[in-house]
Amino acid sequence: MDYMIDCYASVARILAISIMLAGCSALPSSGPVSSQILQAEKDPKLNPIGFSIIPFTPRTLDILRSERLPLLSTLEKEGPGQGEHGAIGPGDVLAISVFEIGSGLFSGGGMPGAGVRTAAGAAGVASGGGNTTASVEALPPIEVDDQGSIPFPYIGRIHVAGETPTQLAKTIESQLASKSQSPQVIVRVITDLHNSVIVSGDIHRPGRQMLSLAHEGLLDIIAMGGGASHSSEDSMVLLTRHGVTGRIPLRTLENNPEQNIPLMPGDNVQVIYLPRTYTVFGATRVTQTPFDTPVLTLDEAIARIGGPADDRADANAIFLFRYESDEVAQKLGLVPKPGGTPIIYSIDLTNPTNYFLAQKFTMKDKDLIYVSNAKINKLYKFLGLIGAVTSPAITAAYVAK
Repeated sequence: MDYMIDCYASVARILAISIMLAGCSALPSSGPVSSQILQAEKDPKLNPIGFSIIPFTPRTLDILRSERLPLLSTLEKEGPGQGEHGAIGPGDVLAISVFEIGSGLFSGGGMPGAGVRTAAGAAGVASGGGNTTASVEALPPIEVDDQGSIPFPYIGRIHVAGETPTQLAKTIESQLASKSQSPQVIVRVITDLHNSVIVSGDIHRPGRQMLSLAHEGLLDIIAMGGGASHSSEDSMVLLTRHGVTGRIPLRTLENNPEQNIPLMPGDNVQVIYLPRTYTVFGATRVTQTPFDTPVLTLDEAIARIGGPADDRADANAIFLFRYESDEVAQKLGLVPKPGGTPIIYSIDLTNPTNYFLAQKFTMKDKDLIYVSNAKINKLYKFLGLIGAVTSPAITAAYVAK
């Protein structure tokens, strides 16, 4: 009997030793412990993208809060897309009226009923003066061709692209001066395709919007299109001008009037619905969570997932993964990397100060929070596994006894 007990005990010891030799690293885990993350930063094989770990301190928070968001005002330097604001361009349809005195080119020789007699003309006739009858001729609508020109009677083709209606009227008057008596010309744009922008995307009334001499800005055009279909916090505005595209969150645009830059002919405005989310992994509830508020702080983000799991998490090793801008990277003393600098912020929630800092740390779209597993967690798993293996042997030995 004692021999059987010894055999069972030996089997238990062998199994326990085998497990110990395998090491705790063989046990299942939801992610690395803090020491593994810290070691990976220094190992080129484990850190091919070159991420850096930055402690969560008041100085770090000050640097992040001083970051200037990408703005659209730099696009103003790109110049207009297709010409000056208010200028005539290809595709426009013009209404041109010519006023003449006496026997003019367009009045049919000043025949009765062909024109409109002015007060001065009537006085001239009554006093026996010359014929001062004024007449007006409204020409049929004229479309500007793809070369930016129009045909005009008695003149030929005129290049009008780039000129304002007033400038074009002066040009026609000067060329008619030798053919007509005191010609006066009025040019009006009926269909102003050139001075327009295209608004598309997640907006209530997408389409072409006409620009006026009021110099409408981005917010004006979006409002003219019925506004964004979703909340401004989750809407991104893209402005393409002269082959260059800038982007800015609609909420940032609303809060920064200087970014409501005047639009230019040929601009393309697109509103995109981009719901902001952050993801969470590790010793907590793994989830992808939407912001649902204009501003989400770190403490709120952690609270939404229920916080670190008491039985598994290491509260002094919470990490936030993010790609930072060149500006932030330089201020943190790092070398910026193309496409954004990968940074991991190390947060110790056993330090009461960090709870105050977390209330001012603003989350960004696609941030990733990782709650590290406690080192003791693997020990608990290890001891539990030993117990699961040795308990049958001990039980069998007890029964045999």
